[in-house]
Amino acid sequence: MYTFDSRIRYSESDSEGRLTFSSLLNYFQDCSTFQSEDLGLGIGYLQSLHLVWVLASWSVAVERYPRLCEEVEIGTFPYEFRGCLGARNFFLRDRQGRYLAKAGSLWTLLDTDRMKPVSAPVSMLEKYRLEPRLEMEYPPRKIPLPPDCLEQEPLTVRRYHLDTNRHVNNGRYIDMAMAYLPEGFAVRRMRAEYRKQAWLDDVICPYVGKTQETYVVSLKDRQGSPYANIELSCGGVAVREDPAKE
Repeated sequence: MYTFDSRIRYSESDSEGRLTFSSLLNYFQDCSTFQSEDLGLGIGYLQSLHLVWVLASWSVAVERYPRLCEEVEIGTFPYEFRGCLGARNFFLRDRQGRYLAKAGSLWTLLDTDRMKPVSAPVSMLEKYRLEPRLEMEYPPRKIPLPPDCLEQEPLTVRRYHLDTNRHVNNGRYIDMAMAYLPEGFAVRRMRAEYRKQAWLDDVICPYVGKTQETYVVSLKDRQGSPYANIELSCGGVAVREDPAKE
């Protein structure tokens, strides 16, 4: 298990002084990056082998959003490797050790020369320590789309959407989807299914469907093939407050 401590910054907070969902995902991504870099399995290592880990799916459950200046612990660990796939958990805990959020994720290892899935090398598997997966819901990876999704204005991929792999960072897809949520919609559950990579100057065509508690956003190319499908749910219940402040 790899962990690091932090304190909720003003730049990570929303208008109510709580950690934003986007910042939560950034914490999770940073944590796995820190672990890989510290193990010598980071970006430079992968580039030397012409490999890249590509996120295939997320499932995130939020119990509480911490407040500005609150101290938190972020953690991650892999719990399974199978062929070209790697499964990893993430968590956010308060200073009393209570879980504020949990996440499950599935990653695919790609050969960047052929853009084909490959099995993880033994040198990588020997350094990552597998641990039992977190107790949480693990919903299906595939996200069904509502039949009445409405097409929105297209988006063009800009440089600020890209990461070190030169494609749209997985968190930026979530930011795009959340732009269609109504004010005050507190995300309790999020699922994301990634289908293909989007690159600089690609045009993304959003389609949005909704129920009372859930929004589904499909981000497609001009031919109707999805880059990513995202499901955002408030669960019908407000995200609970810090018990110390209730």
